[in-house]
Amino acid sequence: MPRPKSDSHEEPSRRRRAARRSTGQSEFDLIAHFRERAATPDARGAHGLVRGIGDDAAVFRPRPGTALLVTSDLLVEDVDFRLSDFGPSDIGHKAAAASLSDVAAMGGRPRWLLLSIGVTRELWARENFVAELFDGASSLAQGFGAHVVGGDISRTPERVVVDATVIGEAGRAVYRSGARPGDQIFVTGTLGGAAGALRVFEHAASLKKSSRRAAERFAGDHRELASCQTRPAPRVEWGELLGRLRLAAAMIDTSDGLSSDLAHLCRESGVGALVEAALVPVNPLLKNVGAARDDDFARSLRRDAPSLALHGGEDFELLFTVRPRDVSRLPESLSGVAVTRVGEIREAREGVRLLRGRRATRLRPRGFEHFRRDG
Repeated sequence: MPRPKSDSHEEPSRRRRAARRSTGQSEFDLIAHFRERAATPDARGAHGLVRGIGDDAAVFRPRPGTALLVTSDLLVEDVDFRLSDFGPSDIGHKAAAASLSDVAAMGGRPRWLLLSIGVTRELWARENFVAELFDGASSLAQGFGAHVVGGDISRTPERVVVDATVIGEAGRAVYRSGARPGDQIFVTGTLGGAAGALRVFEHAASLKKSSRRAAERFAGDHRELASCQTRPAPRVEWGELLGRLRLAAAMIDTSDGLSSDLAHLCRESGVGALVEAALVPVNPLLKNVGAARDDDFARSLRRDAPSLALHGGEDFELLFTVRPRDVSRLPESLSGVAVTRVGEIREAREGVRLLRGRRATRLRPRGFEHFRRDG
């Protein structure tokens, strides 16, 4: 997709026969299915697409006056998701959401998606696993006008690996480096839901050790919060509008968490920031779910909700700054998603600080890092 890789440890013909025995189709049959699904009337010639799936590479002609945005995001089983928590469609959805969010954070519009999938022999044998994963990614992308134009399928020895590359367009790209002292800091939607969902998964896993029924009942009670992890919503409409109307001076998505991503933005812009803790929009599910119960898990959600909103990542909301003169032009909401002012950009010498009441302290970046240094 365009063409699958051959396996150096097996003859291609032997591998194809094994695939047919387990699923009734080979990876080439599956690619043909993907090609048919991608070749919708809207996809043919969409946004300069000349040739999609079928050759060694997709071909498209960029539109004059637009900048191309290219981003890629890698999801690895047991690092970014667990099969016990995610269905195949959820995995595809999240993979696409991560890269769609990156394009939105640049003020662009996604146009094309390349999806590469690596699965074990056991999962390949599971009926429709790869097809459902593909559908989860392509359905989300197509909802924003982006079409699958290629990718790859391969076998992995142990875990699922998914890479989603999104190509987008922007009339004016928005960088992290455009913030200036006096800019107002805004965030879309609410924060902390994805981090709260991880708490749900971890608690359900601990319950399962003693009672599968109790674990299933707990997961069912917290299904809506869990969906913040399995079905995140990239803010594509907001990103495109902020770029097109030149409202965002600097922007980033909250894939790593507000504290970490604001630190990235401030470093690139050479500025400091003051965030008001009382203004940070906490996902109401963290409090509503917790309020309905009075057990240790519910109490921990209520207690930790502000911290989860500040430091929890993978919400895929947009964090951006607006010049004071442009604040009045900023819509209060778009497609039902509100924006909230959370602070102000300051001089670099002030650092990044968090204001609680009248006391301001350093806001340390505490979001997730794959290779965090000891200490």
